[in-house]
Amino acid sequence: MVNKSEALDKLSRSAEERQLLARVWDKADAARRGAPSWTPFLSEAQRQVVERLMPALGGPRHIYSGGYPSAERRVCAFLPEWQSEEDWSPPFSALRCVWRSGERLTHRDFLGAVLGAGIEREKLGDILVGKESCDLLVFSELVPYLKQNLTEAGRAKLRVEEVSLPELTLPEKTVKVIHDTVNTPRLDAVLSSGFSLSRGKAAEAISAGRVEVNHAPCLKGDKSVAQGDVLTCRGLGKCVVTELGGQSKKGRTILTIERYL
Repeated sequence: MVNKSEALDKLSRSAEERQLLARVWDKADAARRGAPSWTPFLSEAQRQVVERLMPALGGPRHIYSGGYPSAERRVCAFLPEWQSEEDWSPPFSALRCVWRSGERLTHRDFLGAVLGAGIEREKLGDILVGKESCDLLVFSELVPYLKQNLTEAGRAKLRVEEVSLPELTLPEKTVKVIHDTVNTPRLDAVLSSGFSLSRGKAAEAISAGRVEVNHAPCLKGDKSVAQGDVLTCRGLGKCVVTELGGQSKKGRTILTIERYL
């Protein structure tokens, strides 16, 4: 039997990660005792941390679900022996927030409104903002409270109703394609291209801990970036290196980046 404390010490790279893995361990234990259990909503980076723990847990049956196939934030559900994946039902629901035509609201407006209503971030899944409505994924027990208390976002008054998960409205992703060259495919250089930053500003963002590579924090500006890497900069968004390779006439590396707007 793997010792819990030793396993957590070995697999954790920070106190925050250890706390997360301890909670996940307890959820897996509950499922082994026959009770369906699940984590809070996890980011992609947190899911990568959780996957490091699975071998130590003996490879328990688990499902990641966020309400739709490409969801960014998902719960990890552990299934007891008696439960099949077909019998499993998500512990979360969808709320649709509608406002008056003409008001422009953002992801930040809704995140602030939900947090301002006293809801912890881990209990909120993806925020899907459209032109005149926004769909929120939240744990089901919060639905009555939010229907009554989530009355505005930004300066807009909201009408909130529950909808089924198949009714979710997924906003179209707007992508800007960037063609550029860099002297070398270092993180600071590629980040500079992807977010139209000076090389110095890109280096500052990295050293400040605002940058992730493939959903994992990175503090090294000289880290080599590869084709397919996902770069995230807090406050600026996300971009993907779709092509990397080949040399320009001046000997610089050619790259193509897709930035999500």
